Amino acid sequence: METPSLLLLTFVPTSLLLLFFSSSSSSLASSSLLGVAPQDEEYFAGAVIACRDGSKLFARDRLNDGFCDCPDGTDEPGTSACPEGKFYCKNIGDVPRFLFSSFVNDRICDCCDGSDEYNSGINCPDTCIKGQKISKTWNHNHESREANLNAADGFPSKSRLDLEDLIMKLRGLKIAVIIQLCLAMCTIALCLFHRRTRSWRRRYLSKSYYT
Repeated sequence: METPSLLLLTFVPTSLLLLFFSSSSSSLASSSLLGVAPQDEEYFAGAVIACRDGSKLFARDRLNDGFCDCPDGTDEPGTSACPEGKFYCKNIGDVPRFLFSSFVNDRICDCCDGSDEYNSGINCPDTCIKGQKISKTWNHNHESREANLNAADGFPSKSRLDLEDLIMKLRGLKIAVIIQLCLAMCTIALCLFHRRTRSWRRRYLSKSYYT
């Protein structure tokens, strides 16, 4: 009669321990991939990982351990240990982005989902634009941009027409001024010629009179 209860007492603690270690290992795995982009998760899946610059290898348990092993920051995407590292903001519902790892836990909310400040002691509100808001905002911005572009396209046409009209007017004015100058010069020349002719005739007549 004591055997089943003994087995039960042995089984329950063992199950709890297995559950604890499995949950711990899964949380450790997820925390070790903190700051890793989804397309790069396979790169960090192996037991030994190479620095992307090819300088060295490091064990997977040294991923995001707070110590910079790779000069390019491959091993510390989720901490600020490597200044050259890149932290991936998931920004669910918005546009994902990369940050320099030095921005992680600096008490400034850089990711709209606040994931970069997971251990800084501040609470970053989720400011990511969700679902329909993205579509409405995009449509509004797109329509505004098209309206601005159309308006901008209209300005050069109007300005071009005004400029051409001004050029034509200036050309007409220039031609009119030239014609007036020519007429004035011709009038002056005729007056001078007529005066000289009269003077010559007077001289001729006076000579004829005395001779």
